[in-house]
Amino acid sequence: MGNKLNTSDQYDKEIFICRELFLKKMKDYGTAWRILRHSSITDQLFIKAQRIRSIQEKGVSKVDEDIQGEFIGIINYSVIGLIQLELGISVENTMDEQFTMALYDKYIKTAKDLMSNKNHDYGEAWRDMRVSSITDLILMKILRTKQIEDNAGKTLVSEGIDANYLDMINYAVFALIKMNQ
Repeated sequence: MGNKLNTSDQYDKEIFICRELFLKKMKDYGTAWRILRHSSITDQLFIKAQRIRSIQEKGVSKVDEDIQGEFIGIINYSVIGLIQLELGISVENTMDEQFTMALYDKYIKTAKDLMSNKNHDYGEAWRDMRVSSITDLILMKILRTKQIEDNAGKTLVSEGIDANYLDMINYAVFALIKMNQ
């Protein structure tokens, strides 16, 4: 079975792990993240991606959470960002679990559909990339998102915040697939 046939299954396997962690954290903390502004979500993504890059460059981690956990965090915070874009900010942190997970699944499906279309056009070029390059692309997407936020969400010719979150999800999934091969 070739890579093209495996990508969808590999994607689903990594997302299953992310989704399970998201659900467990929701049981522990509720949806306290509903209070986060977009800039706070972007900063959280930046911290995670910057930590990955730092560990990649130094070759060692002093905190007991590996790079894979940070990529999972990027996926889950990107989904949170997409949910916040749709629903807006709220001080209520008791969003219904089924509703929340339906939104999670909706945005993961959107990201996966985008990935499938781009994989078709780009011939799965990500498979030949280094994980460090994927990290840099995620950081670039975060910096782009910060700039869009600083421009009050307006772009002249570029994709919006939502497209950057979707790309971050897909790049992080690609990194997890590569690390787990």
